[in-house]
Amino acid sequence: MKQFIHLQRGFSLIELMIVVVIIGIVTSVAYPTYQGFLSDGYRSRGQADLLALAAAMERHYTGEFSYEGAAQNGADTGTPSIFSSYSPSSENVANKRYDLTIVSADATGFEIKATPVSTSLQSDDGALYFFSDGRKGWDENNNGVLDTAEFCWVC
Repeated sequence: MKQFIHLQRGFSLIELMIVVVIIGIVTSVAYPTYQGFLSDGYRSRGQADLLALAAAMERHYTGEFSYEGAAQNGADTGTPSIFSSYSPSSENVANKRYDLTIVSADATGFEIKATPVSTSLQSDDGALYFFSDGRKGWDENNNGVLDTAEFCWVC
């Protein structure tokens, strides 16, 4: 008499559901962290582009002996004509995360700003500021005003 041994092949539905639940839990923890890393990276790129715009403002000052007239059409405020108008400046405009603007410029100083694009991951991140005297600001609470504790980029 022969005895037949049945080998189990594959997974049961219970085992498969346990794996799906575990993957769901790991994903729900990992994804927000991943989004945070992306946001921090884009903010760092915005800061780098803001510093590059500040360097362009200094070059403009070297030639003109004033920060005035660095915006489009020779204006003192608005979209810069001496540097890219968006960040990341090394990418296509379709990938922009920040709009770069000259907030104010006169003979002796300037204020420039990187405003998050409303349709990007950075939309709730708060604006970045740079001043000609070297001060930096990040409107971390995104209320439109730089509070005293926000005069830094890594608050």
